[in-house]
Amino acid sequence: MTTTYQDSTGDVFGNIQRIFTSLPNKLEKDVRDHLKNVYGTLALALGCARLAYMFGLSFLVGIQTGPLIEYVGADDPSIVFNAYLITMIVFGCFTMMALHADSTKYLYLGGMLSSALLCLLITSLIAPYSPYVRSAVIWAGLAINCGFVVYDTQLIAEKCRRGDKDYIWHTVMLFVDFVNIFRYVMILLKDKSEKDKRRRD
Repeated sequence: MTTTYQDSTGDVFGNIQRIFTSLPNKLEKDVRDHLKNVYGTLALALGCARLAYMFGLSFLVGIQTGPLIEYVGADDPSIVFNAYLITMIVFGCFTMMALHADSTKYLYLGGMLSSALLCLLITSLIAPYSPYVRSAVIWAGLAINCGFVVYDTQLIAEKCRRGDKDYIWHTVMLFVDFVNIFRYVMILLKDKSEKDKRRRD
């Protein structure tokens, strides 16, 4: 039975190979060269379309984050720069932690992080005006997104090992993690700045 299955599989791959190797006999050289250009351009167009989706997402994220940046930077523009610097350091540290750990050590975190994110959303909807809940949600959101950096980094590496090399979508995953961390850090620095002002006053 196993031998029959292996023979049938070999026949399938052999037929596929013959389809491609027989093309030079079926098509003239000019036609083959033209089709190479056509399919090469098609692949490039599809790649550009995916890049356009990523740039479109970046644009929408920028529109969404812009008002927060304007609000935070209205009193002290250095908060935005400090938040960006802290985010880069945090993102880099958690990325290196994921890369230096065992290749699948943190892949189990996916379900836990998604569940925690759902609980965070429900909590913020139940008590949106409580300052204690707001503070807990911000810190928990920051911790969850740091966890996603670790998880997504190892997930991307594992997908690459299995042949999934869609670098555009993988970039989007980490981009979303970075932006979320940046938002939370900005809010925390803004809250700290306001507390310091109240103490001085």
